[in-house]
Amino acid sequence: MDTTVKSATAKSEATYATILAAAYDMAGAEGLGKVSLGELAKRTGISKSGIFSRVGSLEALQSAVLDEYDRRFSEEVFLPSLEVPRGLPRLTVQVELWLNKIGNETARGGCLYTAGAFEFDDVPGPLRDRIEEGVNRWRASMRKTVLQAMELGHLRPDTEPGQLVFEIYSLAIGVMHDARFLRADATPRRAQRAFNRLISTYKSFGDLD
Repeated sequence: MDTTVKSATAKSEATYATILAAAYDMAGAEGLGKVSLGELAKRTGISKSGIFSRVGSLEALQSAVLDEYDRRFSEEVFLPSLEVPRGLPRLTVQVELWLNKIGNETARGGCLYTAGAFEFDDVPGPLRDRIEEGVNRWRASMRKTVLQAMELGHLRPDTEPGQLVFEIYSLAIGVMHDARFLRADATPRRAQRAFNRLISTYKSFGDLD
């Protein structure tokens, strides 16, 4: 590949990164459904046709935004949780990092999946399916961690994994509501206290310290 081609490729990749970053910020602040090629053209200074030629379609761009969210979520929440022991320690770290991430993101709009679940709950189509897949994937991951905690004796054997995951997810929705609508700065801290109280009711008698 000659220098001219390399330069053109690098420029194209940089332009795409600019478009994706603007779309990501727009989705976080206004909702994934509010992302439009026309508005991105205004924000980036790139022509609408130039944006279209690089992203292919609005649907492809929205999917790329979710891909980027997945990448950041893995980097900030999932992978760090794998560095702590399996079971309850890992579940605790997962929830703490997740609630903190949602609380911090709420200043810019909130979790794309949690917010998107409300934005697209009655809008059938590929984007709704993608959001549902992401939500279910994260719930399945937490459920697996709950099952590990049960196997290791950290949680009571009569724990219902689906119920516990539902209750944890309800806390996350509460964080978005209070932090975004009420602008309550104490929300992540209150959510963490609520999780600590919740998980104490599930701990096995041998793991109550």
